[in-house]
Amino acid sequence: MIGASSHRKEGRAKVTGAALYTDDKFMPGALHGVTIRSQVPRGILKAIRFGEGIPWDEFTIVTAADIPGKNLVASVVHDQPFLVGIGEEITHMEQPVVLLAHADRHLAEKARRAVSLEVEELPAILDIQSSLELQQVIYGPNNLLKEIRIQKGDPATVWATAAHVIEGEYRTGAQEQMYLETNAMVAQVEEKEGQTWVTVWGSLQCPYYVHNALKQLFDLPGDRVRVVAMEMGGAFGGKEDYPSVNGGHAALLAWKSGLPVKLIYDREEDLACTTKRHPSRTLLKTAFDADGQLLAIEVDFAIDGGAYATMSPVVLSRGALHAAGVYCAPHVKVHARAVATNTPPPGAFRGFGAPQSLFAIERHMDICARKLGLDPVELRRKNFLRMGGTMATGQVIREDLDLGGIMDRALAEIGYHDKRAAYAITNQEDDPIKRGVGFSVFMHGCGFTGSGESYLASVAGVEGLADGTVSILAASTEMGQGKNTVFSQIVAEALKVPFDLVDVAQVDTDHVPNSGPTVASRSTMMVGRILEDAAIGFKQALVQQGFLKEPYTAEEFRAGVQRAVETLGSVKCYGQYHKPANITWNDATYQGDAYPTYSWACYAADVAVDLDIFEVKVEDFVTVQEVGRVVNPRLAAGQIEGGVAQGIGWGLWEEVTTKQGRMINNQMTNYIIPTSADLPRIRVTFLENAHPAGPGGAKGIGELPMDGPGPALVNALEAALGPLRLDEVPMTPERLLARWEEVSHG
Repeated sequence: MIGASSHRKEGRAKVTGAALYTDDKFMPGALHGVTIRSQVPRGILKAIRFGEGIPWDEFTIVTAADIPGKNLVASVVHDQPFLVGIGEEITHMEQPVVLLAHADRHLAEKARRAVSLEVEELPAILDIQSSLELQQVIYGPNNLLKEIRIQKGDPATVWATAAHVIEGEYRTGAQEQMYLETNAMVAQVEEKEGQTWVTVWGSLQCPYYVHNALKQLFDLPGDRVRVVAMEMGGAFGGKEDYPSVNGGHAALLAWKSGLPVKLIYDREEDLACTTKRHPSRTLLKTAFDADGQLLAIEVDFAIDGGAYATMSPVVLSRGALHAAGVYCAPHVKVHARAVATNTPPPGAFRGFGAPQSLFAIERHMDICARKLGLDPVELRRKNFLRMGGTMATGQVIREDLDLGGIMDRALAEIGYHDKRAAYAITNQEDDPIKRGVGFSVFMHGCGFTGSGESYLASVAGVEGLADGTVSILAASTEMGQGKNTVFSQIVAEALKVPFDLVDVAQVDTDHVPNSGPTVASRSTMMVGRILEDAAIGFKQALVQQGFLKEPYTAEEFRAGVQRAVETLGSVKCYGQYHKPANITWNDATYQGDAYPTYSWACYAADVAVDLDIFEVKVEDFVTVQEVGRVVNPRLAAGQIEGGVAQGIGWGLWEEVTTKQGRMINNQMTNYIIPTSADLPRIRVTFLENAHPAGPGGAKGIGELPMDGPGPALVNALEAALGPLRLDEVPMTPERLLARWEEVSHG
């Protein structure tokens, strides 16, 4: 099964419309919930006023004073309230203050506009630099949500004697996930024999995150909280932590009303209030000897974490760990900070901090090559990590790594050297269309950072059913990436049975164990490996107890499972994550093996720029990646193509425009994402190098394609236009024109 392009398990239901998304769930008597939000970035809430003309006695109204448990969202740091109370501080625009519910959705929307908040406004911090300068102290003693330091050697010993020292500053903007289905929750709270039972159905990536949040919100034991993941119309990280917030809101309304409540955001609300990619600013300083050998890398990496910590500590961690890129230097120093601002908290987004820091280092390497008078290909080749080399954390590369070969394959596919030579001639002609080709080389760590997987100790399993088929028990969610299909392939391979004898149980915390969140390129590699072990254990148990005899046919296997279920009633086998023996990590010092392995890639872009209107057209895009063994080639290629499309959008067009920290282009008419007409053919090549930690040798793949497009595109733009100040994404036409005029006007 592994290596086959098996059909999507949920594909037929989605195509025929039989798949049920959250808003499709019919709940008799359900109320419709809405949220009243702050309209200032910072202030003290003085009063809540309910306007005239609304039958308020018909409404369920929830404020912070009603919350039965802790008014804090369970997360990495418990610092974000579900609702702001009277006398408490508002910390960003769009912060939830009041919840309303009514049977008439239209009346609920009308009532939302009739609620006003009296707020004593306070000075706000709205950008990274203002926060670092402590223009206002808005969080803790120094506005820092998280600070990380990583060091190998001492760069300070190199600067004075190096032949070349090159510095640069790079910025990346926010980005909206733009999933097809907005955030959506349905909640029901029941009283049984004097006890409260909470159930939430929703569009969510991490059911046990929501489960933990509801336990704390209602002060309930886990067995009285149930979270069910419905069919999900996309997420890309945008439904990792935020469902804990709106899931809690829906449950509070259901608890106070005694009726089911639907809380479904429209697109404008979803864009304005939910999480985005963290904006970043990176300062880079590098030292080279006379031949272009890297001697030192120093990185000052900062991300805008918004008003609360949410996912910022772990996003910062991954960004810091990828900040030195795929290069080996004897001296490396990384200082990373997530700073607080009075903006809606950013969160997870495909790549999870790595695209921000990788953009900086890959853009910087092209600039260094130009300043050193070297080919950017050869400068990289000279400094690549290789087997036996060490990363900034001291992690030793133990795999047979050939970054030069990956790079050469991508450059050959796109015709890099021939195009560079040809464009150098044609760009001198009197034609407004200028062309360039550029590339980036990068990696992405697989699974949680450091001891994250050990701390989580994920569990997953398989269950034999009465009809002789096998059901997969895991909390990993299907969001369009193909988890159901890939898990079924892994288990079918381990059991040596046909693909159609295996399916995936609905993700319901009453039924499936905590296999961890569906994030960090971990589902296939980490949870898939646990399932592989569980399936092998399941098969061995059937054999040992006499229900199955090896070798067996599919029919014999099915009959054996049927006999086991009939005899024993329940037949399940679970596996649990175990850290590979050669992995060591120190959380305090950030030294050791940050990830069990990495996926590696080179992406190359061919662009054309029209100097009359500064429109950029991507004419060709090549991806070459080593991701271990590819479980499902068709789905894997789709992951790469989709990730590259998002990366092209982030690199060229997708700009979150804000006023007082609030997104103001929060409509699909003015937040520009690429369509199929804007994209080139995205050519995908996999180089397989099986890794023992993954099922069948597989590594993570989902986040990798977000990391490479931004720097590849901007490097291609410099090749087309010359050495402009191309230090930021998105490099929109307006921004590109401004940089062109900087040079033109001297």
